[in-house]
Amino acid sequence: MTTCGEFLVKQLEAWGVDTVFGIPGVHTVELYRGLPSTQIRHITPRHEQGAGFMADGYARVLGKPGVCFIITGPGMTNILTAMGQAYADSIPMLVISSVNERARLAHGNGYLHELPDQRGMSAGVTAFSHTLLSVEELPAVLARAFAVFDSERPRPVHIELPLDIITACAEHLTVRPRVVIERPTASAAVLEHAATLLSSAARPVLLIGGGCVGAHDQVQALAQRLDAPTALTINAKGLLAANHPLLLGSNHSFDPVRRLVKDADVVLAIGTELGETDHDIVFDQNFCINGQLIRIDIDAEQLMRNHTPTLAIRSDAAAAIEGMLGALEHRQLNTERAGASRTAEVRRELDAEQQSWSNYRQLFDTVLEVLPSARFVGDSTQTVYTGNHLVNTKGSRRWFNSTTGFGTLGYGLPAAMGARLADPTSPVICLIGDGGLQFTLPELASAVEARIGIVVLLWNNYGYGEIKHYMERRDIQPIGVDIYTPDFITIARGFGCVAERAVDFQHLARLLSDAPSDRPMVIEILQATPFHP
Repeated sequence: MTTCGEFLVKQLEAWGVDTVFGIPGVHTVELYRGLPSTQIRHITPRHEQGAGFMADGYARVLGKPGVCFIITGPGMTNILTAMGQAYADSIPMLVISSVNERARLAHGNGYLHELPDQRGMSAGVTAFSHTLLSVEELPAVLARAFAVFDSERPRPVHIELPLDIITACAEHLTVRPRVVIERPTASAAVLEHAATLLSSAARPVLLIGGGCVGAHDQVQALAQRLDAPTALTINAKGLLAANHPLLLGSNHSFDPVRRLVKDADVVLAIGTELGETDHDIVFDQNFCINGQLIRIDIDAEQLMRNHTPTLAIRSDAAAAIEGMLGALEHRQLNTERAGASRTAEVRRELDAEQQSWSNYRQLFDTVLEVLPSARFVGDSTQTVYTGNHLVNTKGSRRWFNSTTGFGTLGYGLPAAMGARLADPTSPVICLIGDGGLQFTLPELASAVEARIGIVVLLWNNYGYGEIKHYMERRDIQPIGVDIYTPDFITIARGFGCVAERAVDFQHLARLLSDAPSDRPMVIEILQATPFHP
């Protein structure tokens, strides 16, 4: 007999799932029965939060959903933080959990792993959550989940299977081909309207967000056609080359970029929330758009959040840009715009403001000199905060971290593992601090077990240094931030990693060159070294 659990993994494999992250438990073992008969790879984290972060990193690199198998109760509560980060950053994630038998649901009798309402608990971090009450529902519910991933704003989906459904007969079900729904596109009329506004603009500015990561060529062509200074959000890094004459970087919170945006007569924002973690990290609410605002987004509600547009266009980013390029093809642009010179002036001002970050710049230059195709996956730590502004990558999906959206600690290590599993051909640098690493430190064992070769660049300032400085600036006596710092080198070696402490940039370069491909290398950088300004 083919059980529902066995049918599930066959259907997932048929729809392109090649990796599942999960920790087997008594409530999920029947989901594992069918795995050996598929080509799906299973990765075992040391905590369900790690499973979610791994799935997140995997999904960001490939653009396809990361899949998790999670037990009912504590498994679900543990993964919710990771789902929150994925929800905030529009990352596709499929969380499949168990739940108690249908006859035991919502009784409160104290059954193993019982929760009153798992679906209600996950509602705020999912596109939808569904309890499977019959085997026959499974194909349609999976199809709904992949419809979200393919054609809407991608976000986590949670499907829970009661224990008696997992083991129920599914002999009568047939594996279906995947039906991909076309993403929404804008009308020719609204694109012509946008083209009219943009062609007459004297000082246009282009704001590109993570919703454009699949539109690399289109973004490049649009920036060039509009001759518009272009700012990229953190999740959009790499859509313009580092030396592109129109690139402003990811510096929306710096005054030179803010003045440029404020002075723009037309601002075109595509695939960006226009939220504070990209545009106002100083939290002063001084990112202003005074000119006409054209917004393009796949999410209709998001079009009306944060900054109300003059013209709102609900569409897939790539399709909208292609349509707009067509509408602009025979139009004469306003000759006053001088995009490259306006961009160059702002970049000179930014360089002057960022002079104090020369050590961080040298740090990233050293890494990229040794590993020019590196992908950076970051936590909330000082190297990430500065790198968000200093680093411009070659291609998209090569710089992402948890400082956007939800802003969780502990993300960097497991997400870097997921990124490496998604693309084993590119070196992965995990940027993390000593505080954040202690959130998910046991995942080093998972990486060794799965033979995942990443570089963990550990920035050690002996505590929650950024929060300590924030407290001091606000005249609050620092409490709870000078935490005990363990011997990370000994711990990492105990897990089976290679681990060394870098003493200077030259030493760092040598360590990077020697990083193994089958296990993590932890490189610790102490505060009292030449690395720290």
